[in-house]
Amino acid sequence: MGGFSIWHWLIVLLVVVLLFGTKKLRNVGSDLGSAIRSFRKGLQEDEAADKKLDDASGQGAEQPAHKAPTETKGD
Repeated sequence: MGGFSIWHWLIVLLVVVLLFGTKKLRNVGSDLGSAIRSFRKGLQEDEAADKKLDDASGQGAEQPAHKAPTETKGD
């Protein structure tokens, strides 16, 4: 009751190829690759946007804090 041997994996691969065909498997592979590329591009764009926001908020942090006006008592 151990793991699968190389022969088991070759038979599974042969059955998958026979069921789906090489053209369909190639299309699935290219679709998966383009989906991964799109995901990575989206992550990079999000990181760039976050960095841009951090830079913009960092400039505002250098300004002095707003002081509340002091009340004067009128006589």
